[in-house]
Amino acid sequence: MADKAGATKRHYRDEAHAISARDVRFDFDSVPLHYIPGEVLVTHVVDVMHLVLPEGERAMAQTLAEALPHIRDERLREEVTGFIGQESMHASSHEAARRHLQSLGLDVDSYVNAIAWLVDRILGDHGLTGRAREEWLKERLGLFAGMEHYTAVIGEWMLNADVLEAEGMHPAMLDLVRWHGAEEVEHRNVVYDAYMYLDGGYLRKARTALLASATLLPLFIVSAGYLYRKDPSPQKGRFWGRQLLSATRRGMIPSWTVFFTEIPRYLRPGFHPSQLGPMDAALRYLAHSPAARAAAE
Repeated sequence: MADKAGATKRHYRDEAHAISARDVRFDFDSVPLHYIPGEVLVTHVVDVMHLVLPEGERAMAQTLAEALPHIRDERLREEVTGFIGQESMHASSHEAARRHLQSLGLDVDSYVNAIAWLVDRILGDHGLTGRAREEWLKERLGLFAGMEHYTAVIGEWMLNADVLEAEGMHPAMLDLVRWHGAEEVEHRNVVYDAYMYLDGGYLRKARTALLASATLLPLFIVSAGYLYRKDPSPQKGRFWGRQLLSATRRGMIPSWTVFFTEIPRYLRPGFHPSQLGPMDAALRYLAHSPAARAAAE
């Protein structure tokens, strides 16, 4: 696969910060099914992270692992390796949260299995060889780069969403989503730069970004709706759509419009993920996360 020297104007060797997986330990034993008091739908929107994201992150890590042999820039190789480690830790941490919620009566096995099957069916390597394998790898990198833009934006929102803490979100789950959000901000450049290194084509970048937006929004809505319907609590209310609108209006969840308003920024010529919000808050949180401190002890 031909290198794209100069495809990105910004090289990892110019940065001092290194991406690496962190050892974290979350204790979910005291987490209730509705861990944001009085906010059933908001709880299940957050639950999508424990249900859907681990499967996508697994596929993303596999794709980056496929790309790694083609990357000769040592600094970028280091960052891709660290990214793979972080995504693996995300998947295992969210899996533990999912198992806990399952023990409380949120039966989602069939849905998780369906998501896993769909991800493998669509985003696997399909046994391709030669030029077809190279092109499919580039296509997946472009798609995941677009998805990572949204996870970085949402991750930044999670770090700054004081409303979740003010509304009494359980500390373990609050730490989980903020830790995950902080690492999404921290490694926001990696998939984008891997894509730019191996391909860098603007048309592919635009096409895959639009596809990422068109995929993530309905996936979140459908998944949150499914979780709401599977919720065994008789006090959950009848109309989840009304709760969704209320939660968005009150700032309890990011607005669904982000999947449209971020497209122009991502597609602007000269854009790079480093131009998103400052990383200081993410690094500060990662240094003081209760889960990180628990693992250190």
